[in-house]
Amino acid sequence: MTGTTGPTGNSGTTCGTTGTTGITRTPTPASRVLVVGSGPTGLLLAGDLAGAGVPVTVVEKRPHGISNLSRAFVLHARTLEQLDARGLADGLESVGQPLDRLRLFGRLTVDLSTLPSRYRHLLVLPQYEVEKALERRAVEAGAEFRYETELTGLTQDADGVTVEAAGPRGRAETLRAAYVVGADGMRSAVRQAVGLPFPGRSVIRSVVLADVRLAEQPPSLLTVNAAGDAFAFLAPFGDGYHRVIGWHRGRDVPDGEPLDLAEIKEITRLALGRDFGMHDARWMSRFHSDERQAPAYRAGRVFLAGDAAHVHTPAGGQGMNTGLQDAANLSWKLAAVATGHADPALLDTYQAERHPVGRAVLRSSGGIVRLAMAKRPWTLAARGALTAFLGAVGPARRKAAGRLTGIGHRYPAPRGAHPLTGARVPDVDLAGGGRLYEALRGGRFVLITPEPHEAGAGRGDRLAVARWASGRRTTVLVRPDGYAAWAADSAGPAVIEAALARHLGPAAPAGCAPGDLR
Repeated sequence: MTGTTGPTGNSGTTCGTTGTTGITRTPTPASRVLVVGSGPTGLLLAGDLAGAGVPVTVVEKRPHGISNLSRAFVLHARTLEQLDARGLADGLESVGQPLDRLRLFGRLTVDLSTLPSRYRHLLVLPQYEVEKALERRAVEAGAEFRYETELTGLTQDADGVTVEAAGPRGRAETLRAAYVVGADGMRSAVRQAVGLPFPGRSVIRSVVLADVRLAEQPPSLLTVNAAGDAFAFLAPFGDGYHRVIGWHRGRDVPDGEPLDLAEIKEITRLALGRDFGMHDARWMSRFHSDERQAPAYRAGRVFLAGDAAHVHTPAGGQGMNTGLQDAANLSWKLAAVATGHADPALLDTYQAERHPVGRAVLRSSGGIVRLAMAKRPWTLAARGALTAFLGAVGPARRKAAGRLTGIGHRYPAPRGAHPLTGARVPDVDLAGGGRLYEALRGGRFVLITPEPHEAGAGRGDRLAVARWASGRRTTVLVRPDGYAAWAADSAGPAVIEAALARHLGPAAPAGCAPGDLR
C-alpha cells in the first residue's frame, strides 16, 4: 500500500452547505486533532494540520519553553528534504554545520557528498533549533497550545476521542477530538492509555551526557570512537558548548547514580585518547538506552509517532529524524480524512508504511552500537569483514548511506504498479524555474506531467500541476510527503483524471470554489 486509498463521496456532490449527499470538504470543530507532546514530531504534525485548515490542539505537560538540554543534534538528508517542503530547511542550514562524511569503526568512511539529494550532508545542530522553527510555523498556522496540561485518561467511541487531562494547578479538563496523536515520548501516556505494549529491552545502561566547554578544539566536526570498554562522541552546539556522550562497559550503575565531570572526562580519555580540556559543564545526566517498538502505531482513532512508537540507541543520530518522518507521513493523511477528501481507511497505511521503517532503524542503530563496542574475537572479525566489504563494494556502501540518511526508504506499492510508486521522489527541477519541494510547500499533491495539463481545475486546494524541466515523459503524482502515489509512462487525460479521482477525490463542479464542495 502507498497511502493511496480512494476517497469517499459520490457523483451526487453539490456546492453549498445544505447538500445531503457526498461528504463535507471543509474542516469542522468535529474534525479537531489533538496532538499530545510538543517535541519535534508533535510540532511538525501540528504545523502541517493547522496549515491544511484542520483545527489542532497541542497538549504538553511541561511549561512553555524550548529546552537547550535536548539530546538530538543531527538532521539527515531525507529530513532536510521534508523540512525544505515546509520552507524551513534554508533557515536551519544557516545556523547548523554541514558534515559530508562520517567515520565509523575507525576505518570506514561514509561519504555523503554523493547522495542523490539536494542535501549531500548531514546537518549538525541542536534539537532546540529545530523545535524553535517548527513551533513558530505551527503558531503562525493557527495551532492551539495547552501547556502544563497532562493527559490522565482517554476513551474512544464511533465519532471521536474524549481525553481527560489535568491542566495548570491540577484543574481537571475534558477535551474532545476526532483523532489523537501520541507524540509524547518513550513513556507515552497516550500509548499506555490505549493499552499498547512497548516490547524490547535496555541495550546500554549508564550512558552519560553533558554539555561542556573545551579548551582544545577537536580535529573534526563530529568526533566519535570506541576503544576497549569505552565509547565517546563529541558534537558542537554552535554556542561555545559541545555535547559529549559516553559509555563505559564496566560502569553499569542506575540512572540516578551521581555523576561528575571527572567521570565524563575519564570515559572520553579512554575512548578518544584525550578529553580536550573539558570544563564548565552546564548540564550532566545519566540515562539508559532502550530498543523498543510498539507492535501497532494505531489503536482506533489514536496514533503513535516518534519515540512514543519506537526508541533505539542514539547511534547514527536517527531518532529525531525518524519521528519527523513519521509526522510527515501521518499529517497529510489525517488532513485528507479530516477535511473529507479521503476515506478513513487511508489512515491504515500509516502503520503499513512507517512500522517497517521503525523496525529497520532499530536494527541499523543497534547494529552500529554492537559493532562499535565489539570485544570478542568473532565480533571483531565480523566488524572487520563488514568494514572491508562496505569499503570495497560501492553499491552496498551507497545502500547503507541511503538507509542511514532516510533517502533509501520506500513504501510498499500495489502489485502491478509502476516502479516509481511508493518511491521517494527527489527534488527535480520543474518547468518555469521552480523545484518540486518548493511546489510541495502548499501541503498539496503535485502532478508532474510532460505536457501542459488542466488536471488542477476543481482541485486547486489539494493539487498543484507542474511540468518537467527536462524532456522526461513519465507522469507522476507526488504525495504531500514527497513519495510517488501513482505514475505512468504514457497517460492521457482520462487515465490521469481517474488517478486523481482515486487519490484526491472528485474535482469541484464548475461554479464551486475549492473547499465548498459538499
